[in-house]
This record gives sequence, C-alpha cells and structure tokens, in this order.
Amino acid sequence: MANLRSIMKKEPYYRRVQRWKTMWYGQKTKWWYSRFLKGCGNNNVIMPPFFISPEHVILGNQVLIFDYARIEGVTQYEGAIYDPLIVFHDRVQVQQGLYLTCATRIEIGEDTAIAANVTITDIHHPYETIDLPIERQPIVTEAVSIGDGCKIYNNAVILPGTHIGKHCTVGANSVVKGIFPDFSVIVGAPARIVKRYSFEKEAWLRTDNKGNFID
Repeated sequence: MANLRSIMKKEPYYRRVQRWKTMWYGQKTKWWYSRFLKGCGNNNVIMPPFFISPEHVILGNQVLIFDYARIEGVTQYEGAIYDPLIVFHDRVQVQQGLYLTCATRIEIGEDTAIAANVTITDIHHPYETIDLPIERQPIVTEAVSIGDGCKIYNNAVILPGTHIGKHCTVGANSVVKGIFPDFSVIVGAPARIVKRYSFEKEAWLRTDNKGNFID
C-alpha cells in the first residue's frame, strides 16, 4: 500500500483522481453490483451513472465499463416474452456511452475493447405494417457475437444477427451487419471487409467486399 501511495504522489492530480475512482467503483462492483448480476468474476469495475439490467448480465474477470452505459435486457415487448443474456468475457474494456439492448443474446469476447458511444443491439423494429406505429410493432431478434481481441471504434453500430470473428477491427462510424471472419478490418456504412490477414503471406492484404484477397 505504501508503494502504491508513493507512485500516486508522483502522478498528475487528475491521474490520481481517476485511479482512486477506479479503485472505489471496483470495490462497489465487488460488494454491491455483483449481488444483482447474473454472474460476476473478479476485479471488475462498473462506473456510474449507468442503466443496467443486472439479472441478465454476466461479467467475466477484470471487465471495465466506463460511465454513461445503458446495458438493458428486454424481457417483454408488445406482449411477447424474452429471455435475454448479455455476456462480457474476461478483460473486456468499454469506454463511455455504450448503448446495448438485448432480447436474445449478446456476447463479447475476451480482451475486446469498445470505444466511446458504440451501439450494440440484437433487436430490430419492423416498419412493414403502415397503420401501426413502428415502436408498437413486434420486434425481431437475432443474437450478436463479437470475438476475442477485437477493437470496436467510436460511434460504430453493431446490428442484429452480426457475428464478428476474433482479432477484428471495426472502424469509427461503421454500421455493421453480417458474418465476418477472424482477422478482418471492417469499415463503412454499410460495413464491408477491406483487409484480412493472410497467414500464407504473413501480412494484412486488401480484399473485395466478400473478403477475398485481391493483392
């Protein structure tokens, strides 16, 4: 403890405040939030203010979720009943402003980092019935998964039915829907693959929209 204090005295003031804040909310997550979560490992930190449906959320170990997150499990909508499950695996880091709504299953793999103001949802609001407001029409759900070791950049939107492989990068402001293989660079609205890693050539190479190498 003495060593920690001496290190902190050498840090800028704002760094010390941030460190103490992280430690405080780590303890609060351990002793308070964990009581209500569906599952909770060790050394997790959830920072308020936030909105969360804890009974539908499982945290692995060393998960960090920054301020202003909305992590909501939807259990009923327009008379239909749902059983949502939201899983953050070990060492997932989420920056501020995550908007995540789930009625089926959303799973985020180990060591994945999510930047600020990202949206992830497995819920689609149909619009086909023109004499019924869109918000009152029955929802359609498709599970979402993000693999291990990914990086999702600012303002990206991950839509229902999306499955992203491991070690993928999703560019800022991308709107992502579909199935994407491991080791892909995914950008755009709508998002497409622009690069994949070639184990044969041991390099990241350009691809067409379907992920086929073009170099």
